[in-house]
Amino acid sequence: MNTQRVVPSAVAQPDTALLVDSAKRALPRMYLPGTAQFVQTARRSSSGLRGEGTNLRYAAIVALGAARLDEAEQRALLAGNDATQLTEAVTAQARTSTDLGAVALAAWAAAEVAGAADPELVARLVAAARSGQPAPTVDLAWTLTALLAVRAMSDVEADADQLAARLRIAQGAQGTFPHAVPRDGLPWYRAHVGCFADQVYPIQALARHHAATADPNSLSAAARCAERIVRLQGDAGQWWWHYDVRTGEVVEGYPVYSVHQHAMAPMALRDLRAAGGVDYQLAVNRGLSWVFDPPEAAAGLIDDDTGAIWRKVGRRERRKAVRSIRSVTTAMSPRLRLRLLDRVCPAGVIDYECRPYELGWLLYAWVGARR
Repeated sequence: MNTQRVVPSAVAQPDTALLVDSAKRALPRMYLPGTAQFVQTARRSSSGLRGEGTNLRYAAIVALGAARLDEAEQRALLAGNDATQLTEAVTAQARTSTDLGAVALAAWAAAEVAGAADPELVARLVAAARSGQPAPTVDLAWTLTALLAVRAMSDVEADADQLAARLRIAQGAQGTFPHAVPRDGLPWYRAHVGCFADQVYPIQALARHHAATADPNSLSAAARCAERIVRLQGDAGQWWWHYDVRTGEVVEGYPVYSVHQHAMAPMALRDLRAAGGVDYQLAVNRGLSWVFDPPEAAAGLIDDDTGAIWRKVGRRERRKAVRSIRSVTTAMSPRLRLRLLDRVCPAGVIDYECRPYELGWLLYAWVGARR
């Protein structure tokens, strides 16, 4: 299997067409047409990619991304089906799911791809928004985005406003978000830490809330978080992994995930720009350049045989030891990071797996508005 290291001619003009082509080639290998599901992950194997498990969230995200392709490309990706048919299957499966994130993504896809507000899914999202019960930040951000997607079809405006306010209240003084809302329900050694996903999905949701309602508080909150993660971006364009909600500083940078670089940061920051926020295209381009030429690794992340974009570059360590140590030490003292760990556990290990949602978000970020 040949993994390419492709260096763009200029950071200002990253080759997103190559990334999109990779996604279109790899996703069919991860699709299970008999059940209209996508695998949990695909690992490198002697025969190409070996799929494992299934994941409803990932199928919903692929539906959102695939819908931005033309119909022929959708059918090539989905074994003859189109994105609307995938969305209908995802929606049916979500009705029996207890996973709030999956329900939110399915409702979002139903609205955006199929133009429908599924009453059962919307009712569950409204109940979650009104409950005030502790929940993962990512799930709440997706719930807000889904409510905004169905806003023209359902009476959910007040619930979306309430949920946006709840996310804003959870935001740290320096702009970063915690892993759960409220964060005081998390273990003491984890309560101060928010991962990269906990930053980008609220940026996206709050930017969209401002675009829909002209609420300046939501735009301000999204802008503050974006400014913070851009300020902390690595010299080679790395979007770092874990942030301290109290100080806004990086707790632990690795692993660096390819999906953060090629999809999640671009789509969130572009939504912010579309809502009237700062244009962070230069930071987006730096992040993309890392995917093509990660300085920590001896090989590139794009596999030219299968189209897979390998999941991450991590440290040489056992069981995420550095993350655990730095979570505990910074819980006790925000500046206590034990820099020796960077030398003892250097970055450079490629994780040779690829997950469907990563490529679904890539399509969503770069193919453009749905045709």
